[in-house]
Amino acid sequence: MVDLKFLRAYSPTLQNEVQLLIAQGKLETYLNTRYPISTHQIQTDKSLYEFTVNLKQNCLKNAPNLDKVCYDNKLDVVHHALGLHTAVSRVQGSRLKAKKEIRIASLFKQTPADFLTMIVAHELAHLKEPTHNKAFYQLCQHIEPNYHQLEFDLRLFLTYQELKNTSN
Repeated sequence: MVDLKFLRAYSPTLQNEVQLLIAQGKLETYLNTRYPISTHQIQTDKSLYEFTVNLKQNCLKNAPNLDKVCYDNKLDVVHHALGLHTAVSRVQGSRLKAKKEIRIASLFKQTPADFLTMIVAHELAHLKEPTHNKAFYQLCQHIEPNYHQLEFDLRLFLTYQELKNTSN
C-alpha cells in the first residue's frame, strides 16, 4: 500500500482506485493520456507575470492589480505550498502602500500547462476570497472551468512524481 498523502481528503473508494492504478503500473499511462508530455512556454518570471495578468483581466476584471508574479524555487510540496499570494504593505511617506504578489512553485515549469493554469487560478481567486470556502472554489471554477479535475490530477501527478523519486 502506497501512502497517498496528496489524496487523503478524498473518499476511501477513490483512494482505492488510485491504489489499484499504482499496483497495476497504470498511473503513468493515465497521466500521459490526459496530459501528453510537453513543456509549456511559460518558463520565465516575465512570461508567468504576463500569463497571470491576462488570465486575471479575462476573468477577474475588478480584482486588485498584481505588482509581482514569479516562480519561487523555495516553494515546494514538502512545505505544503505550490503557490503563495501575499500583500506586502510598506510605508511610503505618509501613505501605506500594499503590493499584491503571487509566487508559484518552480516545479510548475516542468508540469503540463493545465496544472500551471490551475495553480494560477487558485492564487488569483485568493485576490477576492482569502479562505478556502464555497465562494472561493466557485471563483476557481469561474477562472478555470475544469478546476476540480485539474486539482485532482495534479495530486495524482505529485503522487506519481514521489513514487518515481523513491524508486530511483
